[in-house]
Amino acid sequence: MLKVLKPGFFTTVQDCGRFGYRDKGVPVSGAMDMISVSRLNALLENKACASVLEITMTGPTLLFENDTYIALAGALLSPTLNNEPIDNYKVYKVVKGDILSYGRLEKGFRSYLAVKEGFKAPSILGSMSQYYPLTDTKCISEFQEINFEECTSFEPKISELKMDTYLDFDYLEVFKAPEYDMLNDGQLTALFSKEFSISKENNRMAYQLNETIEGHSTTILTSATQPGTIQLTPAGKLIILMKDGQTTGGYPRILQLSEEAICVLAQKKSTDKLIFKMV
Repeated sequence: MLKVLKPGFFTTVQDCGRFGYRDKGVPVSGAMDMISVSRLNALLENKACASVLEITMTGPTLLFENDTYIALAGALLSPTLNNEPIDNYKVYKVVKGDILSYGRLEKGFRSYLAVKEGFKAPSILGSMSQYYPLTDTKCISEFQEINFEECTSFEPKISELKMDTYLDFDYLEVFKAPEYDMLNDGQLTALFSKEFSISKENNRMAYQLNETIEGHSTTILTSATQPGTIQLTPAGKLIILMKDGQTTGGYPRILQLSEEAICVLAQKKSTDKLIFKMV
């Protein structure tokens, strides 16, 4: 059992997401940065979609009430175990009474915590991912207890990873989306020559960019969208849908992020800058 002493800014239980319900209007949800999650679960020899905690900007303080093994990935949030600094991509044993806490955000935006065999939460439509109002709550709360299976002995095949970091990437890989061909030469030039910055309007549903390109008067029928879809509003604003984004939209879908680019964008915060790179 994990007891939440302080919840942090926005900490949620996430796995790979829920699939097969988009036609009912249910977002995929799941971890924003699946690169981090897949690496963590591989390190702990968990199932690929074992649930983790997704920690946004400001980390929680967590009390372990059972023994287990943990690993961290994603943003650098100055984590400590019993006030001793610990590193990302390294397996640590924790015992009953140990306290994991986080400090200053150094790089990135979302950190991930995994435990051996994953966290246990109610499964709704095939996923433990928190998404309100489908789940009762939108994030973890103070004094909440989160289940996991106790593990007193584990000898990992690999106890530590040395990873090149994508936290420093300043570009997003994109490919053409259904309405790409509606763009004129001026819009295309702006898209691939301008530097864009993340606006304050960014969350698990969507990221908006501060800079605009030439607008349009094109209307389309409400059509399917997915995580990573980039929509262009009539005013020229770019909206990038993320894991909790709506399943349909009426703005032209001009570009689509690659799976890696979704993870890169998930680690960006307000004022961070980036460019688009066609693949």
